[in-house]
Amino acid sequence: MTEISEFIEWLPKAELHLHLEGTVLPATLVELSARHDAVPLTLAEAEALYRFTDFTGFMLAFKAVSARLTEPEDYELAAWRMAQRLVEQGVVHAEVFVSVGVIYHWHSVLSGFGPVFVAIERARERAAKELGLSIYWIFDAVRHFPVEEAAQVFREAAELRKNHPSVVGIGLGGDERRCGSLPFKELYAEAAQAGLRLTNHAGETTGPEAIWEALGIGTERIGHGLSVLEDPKLVQELKDRQIAIEMNPTSNVRTGVCGSFGAHPLRRAMEAGLMVTLNSDDPAFFRSDVANEYLLAHRELGLGREELRELAANSIRASFLPEEEKQHWLSHIAKS
Repeated sequence: MTEISEFIEWLPKAELHLHLEGTVLPATLVELSARHDAVPLTLAEAEALYRFTDFTGFMLAFKAVSARLTEPEDYELAAWRMAQRLVEQGVVHAEVFVSVGVIYHWHSVLSGFGPVFVAIERARERAAKELGLSIYWIFDAVRHFPVEEAAQVFREAAELRKNHPSVVGIGLGGDERRCGSLPFKELYAEAAQAGLRLTNHAGETTGPEAIWEALGIGTERIGHGLSVLEDPKLVQELKDRQIAIEMNPTSNVRTGVCGSFGAHPLRRAMEAGLMVTLNSDDPAFFRSDVANEYLLAHRELGLGREELRELAANSIRASFLPEEEKQHWLSHIAKS
């Protein structure tokens, strides 16, 4: 291991843009397939599912994996293995998207989301006890599904939050090219009143107007924000309001919305004074976890230790952790 790799692994950091389903590695998918498929996938077939060249291909691959998460125990397995890998990378806190919208839309076999939530909570509690990792859940709806389905997702989050503070927020993923944020404005206001934090995928496959629209419905944290630098007024707005952007360079390269890691606007966004965080999105699909994203930012964008510390500090500041816990980790980062 190189000296910079050791530094990155040791650096306390939060992962703020991570999809639970996107952490399922091909080997685990084979295991799930053996549980549920009449003709189980081979490892070669599972690995082939993860090969895609554009955003549409990624969505199809994500669907193929989600389709084999059909029992609460499947989700518990995925959540526990995710936690193990996060700790190995020096992650101390994660705010993880769970595609509740997908579960409701595709998995009528499940008796609601309740049994799945109980299962992932078991994994979360085990991770806290055995690994020292804190995890919050963000319930993700799918923007290109009917608005009524998003309402079900967000209201489920509000109801569970009453007794489970680990349910911290809501998100809106899916295909931006098919649906923006405005149809969900009332639902976001309702979620905010219930004490939920508001995240939103915006500006990944669309222009800065999509980020403006996300801000217009109350979004507190922007997922991807790839097109942010195209609009100087938007940059100033985000700086003034200290709204963080959860950037995911390798994800953007693998889905074809960015030509290369070196061409990614991550460094330029930092230089413009934006609060940027670095994340992995769907590490199993994109073959790059968050520690590797830091390493690539060093190698491909020339970020030094101070800039990597800045990214780690931003990940803590932009998290939904209590202020006391933020200060604890920020002090550790400053000493690194």
